[in-house]
Amino acid sequence: MRSQDIRDAFLRFFAAKDHKVVPSAPLLPKDDPTLLFTNAGMNPFKNVFLGLATRSYKRAASVQKCMRVSGKHNDLETVGRTTKHHTFFEMLGNFSFGDYFKVEACLFAWELVTETFRLSPERMVITVYEEDDEAFRIWNERVGIPADRIFRFGKKDNYWAMGETGPCGPCSEIHYDIDPGLEPGAPRDLIEKGSDRFCELWNLVFMEFSQDGRGGIARLPSPSIDTGMGLERMAAVLQGKTSNFETDLFRPLIDRVCERAGREYPARDEGDVSVRIIADHVRAATFLIGDGAMPANDGRGYVLRRLIRRAFRNGNLIGLETPFLFDLVGVVVDVMKDAYPELLASSAYIAKVCLSEEERFASTLASGLRYFRQYADEVRAAGGAVLDGGRAFKLYDTFGFPLDLTQDLAAEDGLRVDEAGFKDELEKQRSQARQSWKGEAKVRAKQAYESLKSLRVRFVGYEEASVSDAEVIGLIKDGRPAADIREGDAAEVVLDKTPFYAEMGGQVGDSGVLKNAGFSAVVETTLAPLPDVISHKVEVLSGALRLGDRVEAAYDAPRRNAIRRNHTATHLLHAALREILGDHVKQAGSLVSPSKLRFDFTHYAALRREEIARVEALVNERIWADLPVRTRETSLEEGIREGATAIFEEKYGEQVRVVSVGDISKELCGGVHVAATGQVGMVKIVSESSVAAGMRRIEAVSGEEALRFAQESDALLADLQDSLGIPRSELVAQVDRLRETIKDRDKEIKALRLKLTRGPAAAAEDAVREVKGVRVLTRKVEGLAAAELRELADELKRKIGSGVVVLGAVDGPKALLVVAVSKDLADRLRADAIIRKIAPLVGGGGGGRPEFAQAGGGRPEGLDRALEESAAAVEALL
Repeated sequence: MRSQDIRDAFLRFFAAKDHKVVPSAPLLPKDDPTLLFTNAGMNPFKNVFLGLATRSYKRAASVQKCMRVSGKHNDLETVGRTTKHHTFFEMLGNFSFGDYFKVEACLFAWELVTETFRLSPERMVITVYEEDDEAFRIWNERVGIPADRIFRFGKKDNYWAMGETGPCGPCSEIHYDIDPGLEPGAPRDLIEKGSDRFCELWNLVFMEFSQDGRGGIARLPSPSIDTGMGLERMAAVLQGKTSNFETDLFRPLIDRVCERAGREYPARDEGDVSVRIIADHVRAATFLIGDGAMPANDGRGYVLRRLIRRAFRNGNLIGLETPFLFDLVGVVVDVMKDAYPELLASSAYIAKVCLSEEERFASTLASGLRYFRQYADEVRAAGGAVLDGGRAFKLYDTFGFPLDLTQDLAAEDGLRVDEAGFKDELEKQRSQARQSWKGEAKVRAKQAYESLKSLRVRFVGYEEASVSDAEVIGLIKDGRPAADIREGDAAEVVLDKTPFYAEMGGQVGDSGVLKNAGFSAVVETTLAPLPDVISHKVEVLSGALRLGDRVEAAYDAPRRNAIRRNHTATHLLHAALREILGDHVKQAGSLVSPSKLRFDFTHYAALRREEIARVEALVNERIWADLPVRTRETSLEEGIREGATAIFEEKYGEQVRVVSVGDISKELCGGVHVAATGQVGMVKIVSESSVAAGMRRIEAVSGEEALRFAQESDALLADLQDSLGIPRSELVAQVDRLRETIKDRDKEIKALRLKLTRGPAAAAEDAVREVKGVRVLTRKVEGLAAAELRELADELKRKIGSGVVVLGAVDGPKALLVVAVSKDLADRLRADAIIRKIAPLVGGGGGGRPEFAQAGGGRPEGLDRALEESAAAVEALL
């Protein structure tokens, strides 16, 4: 069976069993700070399992995109070394939310693998949790598996948890004997050791509990089922392969890699591992970029960057010296397009992001190798044989060197790497990356709302600006549930119904007032801490408010109208960018506030001035056309089928709101909008900038703010015109003339400063001393910047011929040091070694090349001593 046939057969089987077939969620989880990436099929249903959300169905089935590269579920280091581990993979899963449980889950699974997929029952064995007697009996008595083919394992192997927090429970696995000839031995022992002979096909999790990350465990509202079958492993079995990499999901990629590298596969050498790593990582990178991730130095972007760089380095190991991953993106898209047709529109963009990162790493790799040589020389010079973990991690973190690369390079130099120290540094980095988007803070904040999770708030703000009789159903003060709030309190109020729009989807929350005869409060903003809960963040002005009281709630209408204008303008901007730049443009984030809009989008280059002008003109053309803005509610599936754009950062429920602007834009959006584009007035783009590699940001204003911006810009030009005393049409030319004048003056000043140093330079011979036969010149100079100090050092080095020049200067609060060594001495007296000995005296560090090095520090009072010690440093090195 082709991989697409397996997907189709799985979903058809469970659809016939009354399961709702749901599409894959993005790899980047929304509103779940505990996850870097979606790592299991059940992630999108986590709140359903926890009882925090509901669905209209009790049974579901999906083919979910997954990534396992961090935390407990981390397969990165084993990728390529085994036949069945991957970073990116697809998980086929069926789910029961308080409907069926263990019996049906086991029977469904056995029916699918034996009747639909026609696998031999004699080639399969079962594992269960050691304390789960019920599961053992079901497999043995209901399904008919002999007891000697059902194995009990402990918590490590047969108890599943999504992470440190969230749903968990005992599990049961179906294992398939791929080829008895692969490895002799008892099945239980082979499974326990992870033998390639047995393949874990399907994991059935009996979801009964939830853990809170602090050792606490609670029973879920109702027992549920979560199963996961790896598509790649099932494809290997059904296609008669002993390795996932031989299936139709990977073989086209492997063939293209080998074609470019001029090698065969398998070649039964270490290069085969590199080929498999490349094939795996380019799949992961393609889907991550397609779902909105961008290479970066922290968080999710750091993982993507590491994958691309790791694949590129493995390409180097098999002879691919120039960028090549970008060329493989098209192969990934071709293999996966039936299941994920959205990749087709993004293929060119994904390839450009990969190429950009490959080119960046190619230059970084050369720099990293120079630093490795420097580190290795220092270790040998100190008589050591171990490269410390801190330096190995710097090579990894700064230059993207995988540990195995550093270990290989060290071995070539007769050195070892402190692997334990490296892992300590890596663990610190992982912890920092996880905190980079403040996930832990979000977890703590969410716990304060636990008392509200049973509440349901009715939002009426699309139709109504105020309600007169809303009941108070929840109060929070100081992070805890409260019975009342009083004058001067900062608190949160939950009403049974509200016209206030809660902050979400990039749109800021409404502000306004809550009041009754004995109470008044200003609503500063509005939040949605839980599904179906809207919370008003208030400052109490007077009186008191208790649970059960009724209030009038009214949002700030002028502020809401400004938000409407900017939100509709954002949709118009998105459509214009896609029309002018291309379909690869995707929204990557937004902010819609009363004063401005901010729109982040995927694009590989800065917009040219004429492109910005075209986008702005097209947006305003559509505003002045006064196009109708229509909204309607429908199912998520129907909205997608109609062609509505879904934003990757958003998390959608079953029912969605489709916002259409004429026939030029259709998006899934819960925000507030104008009735017709003419109400926006006009839009003015005020800035375009870079957010990250491959991601741009536009900020713009609309309506009254656009008019204000135009007036302020006009006033600024008028002030410049008056100040310079020239017509407005000549302003640019005059500014250019002034810049040239300033540049000429700067050159004159620099020349004068250097001239002041040439007197001492002429007498350089008098200041030179000899250290073990080497001429050493040290001098403190006044008034020179770093560039001028370097120029003077080169001049003095030429003057003394063979020798060492050490110069120091004070530049504001900072001390500067430079060391220049003549070429004939640089092999035994390195400038960078000298600078590292004296730089700590000025409170800094330094580095450079054998012939030239520099340093800076925040303790200029130590400069005289640093210069005095330079001769001693030279002597010590000699």
